[in-house]
Amino acid sequence: MNRALSILGWIGTAMVFAAAAARVLGWAGTYEMTAQMDQYARYGLWAGLALVVVYTLGQWRDIVVAFQNRQTRYGTLSGLSVIVALGILVAVNYLSARQNKRWDLTANQQFSLSEQTTKLLGGLTAPVKFIVFDRGTEFDRFRSRLNEYQYQSKQVSVEYVDADKSPVRTRQYEVDTYGTVVVEYMGRTERITTDAEQDLTNALIKVINPAKKKVYFLAGHGEKDTASSDQRVGYSGIADALKRDNYEFAPLVLAQTNAVPDDATIVVVAGPHTDLLEQEIQPLRDHLAKGKGLLVLFDPPENLSAPVPMPNVTGLLAEWGIEAPPSVVVDVSGRTQVATLPVSAPPYPTHPITDRFGLITMFPLARAITPAMQATEGRAAQPFLQTSARSWAETTFSQLEDPNSLKPETENGDKTGPVTIGAAVAVAVKVDAPAKPADAPAGEPERKPESRIAAIGDSDFATNGYLGVEGNRDLFMNTVGWLAQQENLISIRPREAADRRLTIAPGQMTLLLLLSLLVVPAGVLAAGVFTWWRRRSH
Repeated sequence: MNRALSILGWIGTAMVFAAAAARVLGWAGTYEMTAQMDQYARYGLWAGLALVVVYTLGQWRDIVVAFQNRQTRYGTLSGLSVIVALGILVAVNYLSARQNKRWDLTANQQFSLSEQTTKLLGGLTAPVKFIVFDRGTEFDRFRSRLNEYQYQSKQVSVEYVDADKSPVRTRQYEVDTYGTVVVEYMGRTERITTDAEQDLTNALIKVINPAKKKVYFLAGHGEKDTASSDQRVGYSGIADALKRDNYEFAPLVLAQTNAVPDDATIVVVAGPHTDLLEQEIQPLRDHLAKGKGLLVLFDPPENLSAPVPMPNVTGLLAEWGIEAPPSVVVDVSGRTQVATLPVSAPPYPTHPITDRFGLITMFPLARAITPAMQATEGRAAQPFLQTSARSWAETTFSQLEDPNSLKPETENGDKTGPVTIGAAVAVAVKVDAPAKPADAPAGEPERKPESRIAAIGDSDFATNGYLGVEGNRDLFMNTVGWLAQQENLISIRPREAADRRLTIAPGQMTLLLLLSLLVVPAGVLAAGVFTWWRRRSH
């Protein structure tokens, strides 16, 4: 009997070690462990433990006799102490692996997911799958980033496919390049060939919102041009940002078309130099009546010495409860060295556009855009951009000629700060809304169409020259997202890694060379000689 129990004990021990080794090697990536193999290893582990327990119970008499010895008792206590310590270590490791805390100390939060990504992942209502096609040795460059995506949402799964070992699957997903990531969501797919967060998130946006929204930029009055790369008047940077968020865009000359196209989601009036024609206003009214969006970026008068009124633009804004008096905002808070370069900083007024928006925004030359005192036909404007308390809206333009004598004169119509330079209105409308798509996630509420209009007292903040200011790009894109009724895109977007290269002049390079090759070694040698001399003298 004892011989049989002994054999069972050895078999159980061998099964435990074999099952544990198989699972460890599988987790380490030594070989590919399938789900079925992992299940067999688990069964073998429990069976081996059962055999070890049976053997131990069969030896209970020997165990009792052994415990009568003092050394055995002390040894057992020591062994139990070691087991408890190891158990604590295993428990700590287990908890830390599942409840981890990370700190990203880079200036641009380079190793953390952006607010836009976490917001998209948190709002997922259906599973999304990232499938990486690459060589088996190249998967590691994707793991750290995609593990972050999985950590943020239980709806995210990641699969790694060796393109060389699975040619049929690779062909099935129409992959022809190593390093391709396929994003799958509700039967829709998008392919990218990079591991950058910005590209992964843009692909996710495209599969979540497959229907592209179209933005038309009004032209014909000296507005900013999305095709221009000029630093002062170009909007090519905005064009790139729109593409990344899955928007289409095109110019619109209302004087020729006399109507806003039906596929327009938003019309942008970006800094007109001359007033809109009367016949151009009615198409914009019709566009808004359909539950669409309008963004007006309204600069101060171009010629401050002889300002030209724009009654059609200001009249359209007034219909929606927004006032745009001729003025220039002066900011003496010290945030910039130029008084007519106002800065808006957190906390912003409460509005979805600037919700949890923690970045400063800068406006080269801005005018006051204020909500009307009385709502027009239920159209109550809400401010979302304001300057500091040490600012005012200057209405006497001749005062701007002498920056040293600038001061607010309320008796002449100046408005003291904080000055509102951005306001928005949303009004529900009754239109024949399109049917809800068949592939829309279950439980997603149907959106009620709203007419939305936003006005900002400056158009230069979104030009190529100022788009690099901390929050300017996100402010423009958040405003577009709100006007398009895509609140899931209102966030802070992924940042590009900051350029940390050190540029050294030839003279500095020579000095650094002498310092490292002569000065530092000479200092070490001198310290050694001094220490030797001091010890010898004692």
